[in-house]
Amino acid sequence: MNIQRWIARREPNWKRLDALLRQVEKTGLKSLKASELKELASLYRSVSADLARARTQQVGNTIVQELQILTSRCYNQIYQGSRRQEWRQVADFYLWDFPSTVQQSWVYIAVATTLFLIGCLVAWWYSWQDPAFMSLLVPESLIKMVRDDRKLWMGSIVGVEPLASSQIMTNNLSVSFAAVAGGITAGAYTTFILVYNGLSIGAIATLVGQNNLAYPFWAFVFPHGSLELPAIFFAGGAGLLIARAILLPGKYRRADALRFYGAQASQLVFGIVPMLIIAGIIEGFFSPSRAIPDLLKYAVGIGLFTALLMYCSRQRPNATK
Repeated sequence: MNIQRWIARREPNWKRLDALLRQVEKTGLKSLKASELKELASLYRSVSADLARARTQQVGNTIVQELQILTSRCYNQIYQGSRRQEWRQVADFYLWDFPSTVQQSWVYIAVATTLFLIGCLVAWWYSWQDPAFMSLLVPESLIKMVRDDRKLWMGSIVGVEPLASSQIMTNNLSVSFAAVAGGITAGAYTTFILVYNGLSIGAIATLVGQNNLAYPFWAFVFPHGSLELPAIFFAGGAGLLIARAILLPGKYRRADALRFYGAQASQLVFGIVPMLIIAGIIEGFFSPSRAIPDLLKYAVGIGLFTALLMYCSRQRPNATK
């Protein structure tokens, strides 16, 4: 092989690839046109073949090193650049898309919240009227602990925080996913989960209220509940979206409605996972801590809920233009 002639014939491709890479390194892959992206991929394969040939034909260390650098730069931009793009898309979802989905789904989330609150009110009313009703929803051991010993049960978490936190996360995620999946029952199971959880919270709140333990109880609930409960309401809203597709597809065919509303529901699901993880960490480590004043716990809970409201109200800068 005539090495000089081969270099002269292949060098324009190397220079063109270098020029494209300089552009990508400055402004990213998005700055390239579709034809230039195809050219970049083609040149990468071509230069990789040139590198392999240069190594076998012993054209010189300088050329081999230059081609190695060129192919490495191209590899980083094509593959690692795509990974960076994926991370940017994830960040963009949590910064803008999830709040937008919450806003679009507010009716379903409001219905889910209402179902939960109805359960709370029913349990509160009947628990005050008939103490036997409470035992249907609250374990007898818990009732005795609060009524007879005048203490709450959260102290059992202290000392086993990592284990408790992981169990709490798993439980919250399973409840939320069940609420979403309940949509395929035309919303019946979703409704059951929301009302039942409302009944449980209402009965327990009544129990601690009757025994003058409401203040420390809500101090425990506020920090993690400010994220955990809205996440469950979002999950309930996702389940009701799926139920809507089944029961009231509207202008869509039912299969198309399931795709449309299912995509919206899946975005809610992706959004609530970090909320439940953070809530689980708070519930395992922060909420039960005796070293933290109750007043501070209330303040943290209110602060987190306020921050969540502000976050869910976010709009893209160009959304109002």
